[in-house]
Amino acid sequence: MKENRWMSLLGLANRARQITSGEELTVKQIQRGNAKLVLLSADASRNTTKKITDKCNSYEVPLKVVENRYILGQAIGKDARVVVAVLDDGFAKKLVTLLD
Repeated sequence: MKENRWMSLLGLANRARQITSGEELTVKQIQRGNAKLVLLSADASRNTTKKITDKCNSYEVPLKVVENRYILGQAIGKDARVVVAVLDDGFAKKLVTLLD
């Protein structure tokens, strides 16, 4: 049940245009200081995982790992997404509590 709550909230954030998905766009948002939270799928490639983890660490952006790319994609109504950046503080804080 808990899984569905964070997915619904991410879907809401998506409809509110408060997320970015995809590796390059997410990295850009991290660098610009716009990313408040990054969600990474557990099945991301080693390269992607390292790149996103390093970026989040150096820019001090919270990072949460979710089960897989299909769940992440499904939450925002897309096929599969490996990484999503949440651009809104409110959504980010609530997602962190749901994913802890």
